[in-house]
Amino acid sequence: MKTAWKVPRPHGGWRRTAAGALSGALAGFAALAVAELVSTAVRPEAGPVVAVGGAAIDRTPAAVKDWAIQEFGTNDKLVLKSGILAVLGLLAVALGLFALYRRRTGSAGVLLFGVIGAVAATSRPDSTGPVDALPSLVGALVGAVLLYVLVGRLALRPAPAGDAAAETGWDRRGFLIAAGAAAAASAAVGGLGRTLGASLGKDAVASRKAVTLPAAASPADAVPKGAQVRVAGVSPFVTSADDFYRVDTALVVPKVNADTWRLRIHGKGVTRERTLSFADLLGRELIERDITLTCVSNEVGGPYVGNARWIGVRLADLLDECGVRPPSRGGPADQLVARSVDGMTIGTPVDDVMDGRDAMLALGMNGEPLPFAHGFPVRMLVPGLYGYVSACKWIQDIELTTFDDYDPYWVKRDWARKAPIKTQSRIDTPKPFGRPKAGTVMVAGVAWAQHRGIDKVEVRVDDGPWQAAELAAEDSRDTWRQWSFRWRATPGNHTLTVRATDRTGAIQTARRTRTIPDGASGRHSVVVTVD
Repeated sequence: MKTAWKVPRPHGGWRRTAAGALSGALAGFAALAVAELVSTAVRPEAGPVVAVGGAAIDRTPAAVKDWAIQEFGTNDKLVLKSGILAVLGLLAVALGLFALYRRRTGSAGVLLFGVIGAVAATSRPDSTGPVDALPSLVGALVGAVLLYVLVGRLALRPAPAGDAAAETGWDRRGFLIAAGAAAAASAAVGGLGRTLGASLGKDAVASRKAVTLPAAASPADAVPKGAQVRVAGVSPFVTSADDFYRVDTALVVPKVNADTWRLRIHGKGVTRERTLSFADLLGRELIERDITLTCVSNEVGGPYVGNARWIGVRLADLLDECGVRPPSRGGPADQLVARSVDGMTIGTPVDDVMDGRDAMLALGMNGEPLPFAHGFPVRMLVPGLYGYVSACKWIQDIELTTFDDYDPYWVKRDWARKAPIKTQSRIDTPKPFGRPKAGTVMVAGVAWAQHRGIDKVEVRVDDGPWQAAELAAEDSRDTWRQWSFRWRATPGNHTLTVRATDRTGAIQTARRTRTIPDGASGRHSVVVTVD
């Protein structure tokens, strides 16, 4: 005789199980909402999502970070934050289900995640101390209490005596009232937190609006009329601030009040330490230059390169006034470490800063004060070097030291200590897998070799000979240079490849390398089908 096996139902049925999951989700929602509100009284960077996200970025291998930038571009931070919220949501649901059977232990689990957030916040490079733990701890405490209360409403009640057919019950009405009230209160707290958070930077916004950039004592030359090729699809010679690439580790863009901002210059070989205000920099002689910046994470043919007109203070002059001498003139420091308000550290060779190039502390971009996303109130830039060794945004400290004594953020993560920009070129049009018509097709794009300049650009069709492209007018050796090529296209599939030659005579290499450790190399190609 066969025995009939039945899968036992969870106590209270599927509705109670669903209510347990909902309890966990509501507890997690409440914890995050309260934490966000508390972070407005501490600082936005101390919030658990930002703190955990920052810690994740710090501990992620360089290759994974590079992959994220390539795959998600400037949306990499949004993807990270969305992923953190999704994971927290799933864990909250799991804790809610667990609390159905172990009410106290499940609630304690919420507190554990609060401790993790607190540790992440207080261990960040920009941490202001133990107070940064408050958002995560207070939020977790509220979430734990809420989960305990909600699951209490799901406690099973015995069936009436003598009624063997009656099901064990739980307080459905009481749970729905408590859950609804918790959801409404959490939404209100979260909304208040976002409102207060949005108002936190109002002083910084007002300080930026109040900035009037003075005329540069050394203005940039006018952009030559022929610098922009007249071919549809080519990048504008000057990149707008909105379109300029942004690659950094800040999950929350710092909003720094220019009125209270200070920059300290100190370290080895500094005989006259200085602390400067934004007004001090505005009052100095300013230089204005067109400079192209490139991110080391830019793959061959990639988008992380842009050209803008910058205005600022010549950095070499400031260092000279502080008594700094480069190593080539007997100075003891060979590395300049720039520190940002968000804790980022960037190391730059002192010789490169003081060799006569237009290294600057930039105050403005394309005729306006720096946007917050690009470093307001002050950022550093050094022509000819990748951004991770030269372009510190939201800078607040400059220390003169040595490469032997200190490894900055990216060097600790296996990137090279020194990283001059490699000679590169890119085809902007036609696009990959485009379908141009047979006949004359304009091939065009940009080439760059900052601080060396571009002397020649050549295009090859399939395996044919290299043919000279027509170069647009050069603005300066620190900017990219546009080019164009008239191609007599014949029907079929074709591969177009470009290479550039810089002013030293070096030809862009065909050898493909990864972006790590000192920038990608290789030649950009596009495959098209001519109809």
